[in-house]
Amino acid sequence: MALDPRGPRFAAWITTGVFVLVLVTSSGWLAAAQALVFAITTAAPRWGPYSLLYRTIVAPRLSPPTELEPAAPVRFSQAVGFVFAVLAAIGYLTGATTLGWIAAGAALGAAFLNAAFGFCLGCELYLLVLRTLNRPLPHRVPLPSEGANP
Repeated sequence: MALDPRGPRFAAWITTGVFVLVLVTSSGWLAAAQALVFAITTAAPRWGPYSLLYRTIVAPRLSPPTELEPAAPVRFSQAVGFVFAVLAAIGYLTGATTLGWIAAGAALGAAFLNAAFGFCLGCELYLLVLRTLNRPLPHRVPLPSEGANP
C-alpha cells in the first residue's frame, strides 16, 4: 500500500493542534482520543480519521501527488505516537502530570517536526530499526502510470 505523502503531513498539523490543547488543558481524555486516532490509523492508515478528512476535503483541491510513499513507515510512526498518547493520557488521568506533560510534549515535538518540516521522526526510527535488523529499506513508490513498462 502506498500513500500520498501530503496526507500524513496534514494529519501531523491536526495532531500538533491536539497536543497543544492537551498541554494547555492537561486533558487526559483528549490525549486518549488522540491515542484512539493513532490506533485506528496504525491498523488501517487509509481509514484513520485525519486521513479521511484529507482524502475527502483537502486532496480533491490539490493536484495529484507526484510520488507516493510506502505505508509501513507511517504505520510505525502512528504506533509510536499511540504509545506517547497513551502515556500522556495515563499521566494526566492518574495525577502523574509530569508524565503526561513529558509524553504530550514529546508527541507534540514529533508532530510539529513532520507538519512544519516534513521530517517524520517515527518514520526515521522505522528505517533505523530496518537497518539494524539488516532488512531492505522501503523507497518512494512511483505512480502507477510512471512505473509501468511497455
